Formats: sequence, C-alpha cells, structure tokens
Amino acid sequence: MSELTLFSKGGNNLPAHLRNLQLDETTKALMGGGSGGKRISIRGGVFRMMVDGKEVAQNEDRAMNIVIVAANPNVSRSFYEGTYQEGQAIAPTCWSNDGVTPDSRVESPQSDKCASCPQNIKGSGQGDSRACRYSQRLAVVLENDIRGDIYQLTLPAQSIFGAADNGKMPLQAYAKFLGSHGLPVTAVVTEMRFDTSSATPRLTFKAVRPLEAEELTMAQEKGKSPEAKSATSSTVAMVDGTKAKAAPAPAIAAPKAEPAPEAEPTKRTKKAPVKDVDAILDDWAENE
Repeated sequence: MSELTLFSKGGNNLPAHLRNLQLDETTKALMGGGSGGKRISIRGGVFRMMVDGKEVAQNEDRAMNIVIVAANPNVSRSFYEGTYQEGQAIAPTCWSNDGVTPDSRVESPQSDKCASCPQNIKGSGQGDSRACRYSQRLAVVLENDIRGDIYQLTLPAQSIFGAADNGKMPLQAYAKFLGSHGLPVTAVVTEMRFDTSSATPRLTFKAVRPLEAEELTMAQEKGKSPEAKSATSSTVAMVDGTKAKAAPAPAIAAPKAEPAPEAEPTKRTKKAPVKDVDAILDDWAENE
C-alpha cells in the first residue's frame, strides 16, 4: 500500500458498502473527544497528512492531485510573537481571517486594523520581511476519494501571489487563468506541485482534467459542508487542537504569620492560619 493510499478513507481496499460510512458516535467517543481536524501540510517540501496535529502519513511525490471545494474569500494573516519556527505547535498571537481586522477571538490584538498594524510594516520580521504573514486557506478533497474526508490546505504567500513562470502558476494566477476561460476552480482536478527551484516550500498549480458530472455534484456538496467552512475559517492551530501557551498564574502570597502571644500556663497557644485549599492545589500543580 502506497503512502498516498493512506490519505484516503481506507483507500480502495474497503468493501464498497463501507467506503462512504460516516463516523458514528461510538467511534467519536473512543477517539477521545478529538475534533478529527485534518489538514495537508507542506512542511519541508513534503505532503504530510496531519490529524489533530499529529503526522500520520507522508507522500514524498513532487505532485499531488486534489479538488478544491472551497476557499476563504480573503487572504488571511497571522503573527507569532518571538521567533517562529516552522512546525512549532503553538497558536498565533494575533490573526485575521479577512486580512482587515484581528479575529474576535484574539486575546492580544496588535492593532485595530491590519493595514496600520506595526507587525505589517516591512522590516518588522526577519530581514526586510513583515512579522505578520499572509496565507490562503483552502478546503480540498483527494482526486481518488472525492466522497471522502475534507482537508485544510494553508498556503504561504509565495504559493499565492506572483505571475506564471514557464507554466508554473501560483494560486491566484491559476484561478484567474481558469476564470478567464469560464471554468470554476472547483470544477477541475488540480495538480499541486512543489517548485524545486524554490529554497522554501512553494506550490504551483495546473488543471489536470474536468470533473465528471457525478464528481462535480459531490464536490459541490462538499464545498457547502460544515467541514469545509471550518477548514477555510480556522487557523492551523485550531484544526490541530493546539492552544496558545497560558499566561503564568499570578504568584500567591503566603499569609503573614501572626506574632505568637506570650505563652501562659493556663492558655492554649493560637494556631497558625491554615492555607486555603485552592492555594495548596496551586502549589501542587506548580511543583508537578
């Protein structure tokens, strides 16, 4: 069984009556309550299947065929405080789904508007780059499993913008090319291929074939599903179930000891104050 087969819902080895089953509540319960978030990562120039933040399969081919069923209508942005390392399992400090204003769930917005944000200034990142990065979120299915799972595919800026070069088209140029011929991007099988001339992972796109009528119907249904909406509106950290690092809990001041009264033969000595139960548990957690 090839690595690519691992991306499909059991591949084509399952009996026909089992290929299109939806997960039941029993299975979801035994999975530990995970959201089942699935995405395709291009880290290190390799297609990686990620489930709940864990890599479960690889496809080391330079190209992979997909069907784009939905996309965030806007280019998103994300900012990581400090030096971000690729593959780091932390949530962004600030992000925007529409590229205009920070998401309402952001706890530490860097600005009211993305355009005037100090993290959007050239040189705010490494070298002349911007600290806040562009990305495009897609919901995709695999050509050989259109009925199967929806994956989030998040593309970096260099896979989105730019002009066609020797037939290699970044996402926006590819969509404009199809649109100029009256063909929706959701109506074709798309090949995404790593650009081997790029020092960092960069994908280019081209149309492989139009979808058959039945395939098109399935793809359109997938594009309207809650899974597709989640894939195009959630950050990678949300899909993976990763939470931002919690701020350290404020230190709990130890209660001041009261001066002991002078002992009297006929009186009992006053007891020291008892520490609050919550404080004891906090101390225990800090020492774990």
